[in-house]
Amino acid sequence: MMQAGTDCEPWTDFLAYVEEHCSPTAFANWFAPIEVLSWNGQELLLGVPNVFVQDYVLQNYTKELCSFLPVRSSGEPAISFKILEPKKVPFVSSKMGSGSEVPSAPQEEEHDVGLNPNYRFDTYIEGPSNQFVKSAAVGVAMRPGRSYNPLFIYGGVGLGKTHLLHSIGHEVLDKQKGLRVRATTTEAFINDLVDALRNKTVDKMKRFYRSSVDVLLVDDIQFLQNRLNFEEEFCNTFEALIHQNKQVVITSDKPPGQLKLSERMIARMEWGLVASVSVPDLETRVAILTAKAEAKGLKIPSSVAFYIAEHIYSNVRQLEGAINRLSAHCRLLNQEITEDLVENTLREMLHRIPTEKITVESILKSVSVIFQVPARDLKGSSRTKEIVLPRQVAMYLATEMVNESLAMLGVSFGGKTHSTILHARDKIEEKLKTDDILRRLIERCRRNIETR
Repeated sequence: MMQAGTDCEPWTDFLAYVEEHCSPTAFANWFAPIEVLSWNGQELLLGVPNVFVQDYVLQNYTKELCSFLPVRSSGEPAISFKILEPKKVPFVSSKMGSGSEVPSAPQEEEHDVGLNPNYRFDTYIEGPSNQFVKSAAVGVAMRPGRSYNPLFIYGGVGLGKTHLLHSIGHEVLDKQKGLRVRATTTEAFINDLVDALRNKTVDKMKRFYRSSVDVLLVDDIQFLQNRLNFEEEFCNTFEALIHQNKQVVITSDKPPGQLKLSERMIARMEWGLVASVSVPDLETRVAILTAKAEAKGLKIPSSVAFYIAEHIYSNVRQLEGAINRLSAHCRLLNQEITEDLVENTLREMLHRIPTEKITVESILKSVSVIFQVPARDLKGSSRTKEIVLPRQVAMYLATEMVNESLAMLGVSFGGKTHSTILHARDKIEEKLKTDDILRRLIERCRRNIETR
């Protein structure tokens, strides 16, 4: 918002750009309160309601500001800030004869606790990769504040951290009557704090989080990195709850020690139990696929489920996306699910771009591990069945994944001729038409190679 009579076209253009590239809530919290105090064509002075807004703008938009505003010799945008005096907040009477209270940032209605109704323990597929963390989550839900406090859950994107977090909330509400649950994201907590600062209701927000919550569930704590002012307020809230034996559960994409947070914050998060969620194994992915398909009334043949699970293996959310896409495709075109349909419909989800150049040596190592034969024998001349098939598989994969001529590939396989390589490729292609076990073994080799 600009003051009357103050005109700064570069800042106006910057705001228009930001508004297109961030959420309405973020824009309202971080940019709408900013006022242009002066502009002389070379230097911009902005008025901000507090230091949090200043830090947010500089930490997240310095590069963009340099594109719209003059730049100092140091490479920083020619911009300075002034903390504005707080404006008087009008009294709002909510009851006859009551004092004036401004609504706090968090919504305090009894049933608005921020839980996803679909995320419950009974819809969470358990496997070897998540058995421990699920047991810990159930333990916390059964005895909040008395089992593991805090519980810190970390893992990659789309592996079920939020599902477990919300499952704890539902279980507490169902089984621990009278306890108050609050589920929030780190970004929402920061926005609540900014709103409270702007409305002069910080004390009310503190009372809400520290006195009106028995179980606090916080998602994606990694977004608190490099935001020291917000981190301090969160840490104070965190400690207040822990000292009252209130349960705190936090999720992150990394363990506490790898986060760029203060030592105090890291130490607090390591007080309780730190548990990881890792990539589910093949059988668990198939179970997840089957469960999600059944929930949509979709029947997937076992062989197709294994085919999808073998090709989509690093992200459970992608598995759900695959089911959604197949469901829509089958209903609209009235087609049965087959491997050909999966290949055509999910093509870009199934094929992954390798992060490093693939070599014959990396293929030999992978085939050696999967088929349990020495890598040196794959380049040798043994004609035993235990060696011939893995060697042909390695040659087949080399023709598909290595950008070399058949003659050069033959050299890499111990001086074999190009016709030997060609024969091996043709033999494997023929076997793949009828041998599902071989196909799965080859896909495991391929996945192992691509993720090295």
